[in-house]
Amino acid sequence: MSESEKNNISYIINELGEDRELYFNAIAPPIIQTSNFAFDKVNDLRKAFQDESSAYLYSRGINPTVDILRKKLAALDGAEDCLVFNSGAAAIFASVLANVKAGDNIVSVDKPYTWAQKMFNDILPRFNVTTTYIDGRNIENFERAILPNTSLVYLESPNSWDFALQDLKAVADLAKAEGITTICDNSYCSPLYQKPIEFGIDMVLQSATKYIGGHSDTVAGVLSGSKKMITKIFNSEYMNIGSGIQPFNAWLLIRGLRTLPARLDRITLSTYQLVNFLKQHPKVEQVIFPFDENFPQYELAKQQMKGACGLLSFIIKATDINQIEKFCESLQHILMAVSWGGHESLVIPKCASIKPEEFNVENKEHRMLRLYIGLEEPDYLIKDLQQAFEKI
Repeated sequence: MSESEKNNISYIINELGEDRELYFNAIAPPIIQTSNFAFDKVNDLRKAFQDESSAYLYSRGINPTVDILRKKLAALDGAEDCLVFNSGAAAIFASVLANVKAGDNIVSVDKPYTWAQKMFNDILPRFNVTTTYIDGRNIENFERAILPNTSLVYLESPNSWDFALQDLKAVADLAKAEGITTICDNSYCSPLYQKPIEFGIDMVLQSATKYIGGHSDTVAGVLSGSKKMITKIFNSEYMNIGSGIQPFNAWLLIRGLRTLPARLDRITLSTYQLVNFLKQHPKVEQVIFPFDENFPQYELAKQQMKGACGLLSFIIKATDINQIEKFCESLQHILMAVSWGGHESLVIPKCASIKPEEFNVENKEHRMLRLYIGLEEPDYLIKDLQQAFEKI
């Protein structure tokens, strides 16, 4: 098989890692739901103790079902190896913890994912690790923020509310010149629409709860990188924290991968229809979407992303918080919930994260709603949005 065939997405999703002759030629791989594995020879057990990444010993470490998933996800990211965690937050925690020591500094994009920010603000300061937050849209901000003790640059491109991007190649080049490790949260794009490792980023992580799973029925996180880095994290943070994914959840993600391209294609087509509807609606002040021509970083988005789908934000024309709440509570088919990437469309208002008395109508962010477009018919969703707009 040629290299191009090995890198083909159809091969990765449907065949890579699946040695069907080992399990009765079953089309779907089995769920190896076991906690531990037996050995015939003491020496084999001894070798497993010495290097648990080299043998099936205990499912906290490696497991056959999880291994199939790891091979597929690493290949999709264009990485040498990957680890799969029981949440995206666990992947963030392990990747950061593995690359800082007492006295280090982290440079992070402003307003990262909640649990990344909590780690930077609440946990790492206990060990004298500081974090400098910057507007990552400008490479000069990275240059100014890097200190002699900076060991890590944390990116999220795009982020999941205003979709600010970072120039991944420029940041990677800068960090490598300074001997600094880079991590990028790629949850918005998935590996199909962006591959940060191709731009020189050291590690890429994502919430597999989103597009990889695709059915809103399992929680997981993925961390991909070099074999050396992944082995280092496996032998320390991954095993010590015990945050690896369980075999059944890994199997659900393998199932989700089978339809990933088809789901993203469908969601992408629907998203453009919803964007056009919202841009023309008199009660919408602004639509924020990376592949909209009015998006401030539109050219960079096209340069480093193959596509954008599903997740957008819009600013509603409202005079008070009650109108926003009325709009959300009037939706009949679009559910109000966190996350994205599943079969169902979702909405979440920014004002849910603030106290009602703190609401400021002049603050656009307080009037922001995040919308995820799922697999429903676009007309079905547009009608739901229209009737909710009419209520306000």
